[in-house]
Amino acid sequence: MTLLKLDIHAVRNIQQESFIPDSTINLFYGENGSGKSAILEAVFILGRAKSFRSAIIKPIINFTHDKLIISAQLAQTNNKTIQLGIQLDTKNFFCRINHKTTQKRSDLAYALPLQIIHPKSYELLDAGPQLRREFLDWGVFNNDRNFLLAWRNFKKALSQRNVLLKSKQLQYINVWDKELDYYGTIVDQYRQLYLSRFKPIFFSIFKEFFGHINVDIIISSGWDTSFEFQQVLINDLDKDLRYGFTHSGPHRADFNLFINNRLAKDFVSRGQLKLIVLSLKLAQMQLLFNENGISGCFLIDDFAAELDTLNRSKLLQYLSVMGCQVFITATEISEFGDLENIKKYKMFHVEHGKIKQA
Repeated sequence: MTLLKLDIHAVRNIQQESFIPDSTINLFYGENGSGKSAILEAVFILGRAKSFRSAIIKPIINFTHDKLIISAQLAQTNNKTIQLGIQLDTKNFFCRINHKTTQKRSDLAYALPLQIIHPKSYELLDAGPQLRREFLDWGVFNNDRNFLLAWRNFKKALSQRNVLLKSKQLQYINVWDKELDYYGTIVDQYRQLYLSRFKPIFFSIFKEFFGHINVDIIISSGWDTSFEFQQVLINDLDKDLRYGFTHSGPHRADFNLFINNRLAKDFVSRGQLKLIVLSLKLAQMQLLFNENGISGCFLIDDFAAELDTLNRSKLLQYLSVMGCQVFITATEISEFGDLENIKKYKMFHVEHGKIKQA
């Protein structure tokens, strides 16, 4: 997947801009508040139908407009091109793929798989488990399309069981226990299988940045796996009734990353934490390409934040040969480092919401 042309309307301080990015690396520089991050935000919205900077849409829409519109022409790996467009206002969501309307956000995600690194990305390892579950499920979702149906059925069963727990209506609890066990076990199996494929690629990328340091990822399924999931649901029933929700299951899954048998987040620096997260997300994109031939889009906001010159150089070199399209922002050109060994890229200057190729 490659963005051939991007059109942005009413995103932050970008009124109306169109540009043709390079198929490999695209570098955007400009002063703070110039609109650099808004470009990455637009690409992210096009692929996820949400922002990475704001939970609500209103502050993203330019104050002189009542809606934002982002559209793009994409080249797929089969040499076909598709048209992708999204319109958002404070209440409605409209999406068109090849001029056909769809309300499925998953269609956007499949059309434009992307990952982002921004100043708060370290929270993937430093914050609660929900971010790590979302990270893992993004990988499974893009590598096996059967996962989405199992995940949705699990969420439905979980919701129904929680309703029964809150209302103390237990006559149908066994029915939803069976559903939860069936789909929850499938979700867990998908995650476990994905992680077994993911880890070797991550270890290889991790070594590029950290050298020969012992690293491992340990996943927790969300319940005591020495018991069958259905038995755990039975064992937990009194506690679940007391609190009104299901305590155990894939919705409580998590993973931890260990370096030299120590939990990484407990002792590594903020810069190292960001580099680890970079390695994790690069590995997801690499696995997606290796197994499905899909080259996604990689976004890096504020390139110089907590990355030293040497690691910025290593990262750019890796991205230049990875085969995915990359969008990177920085305040100054110098923050991109030495570009002599980068064979193919485009440089853009951003000022007051205007994008010009440099």
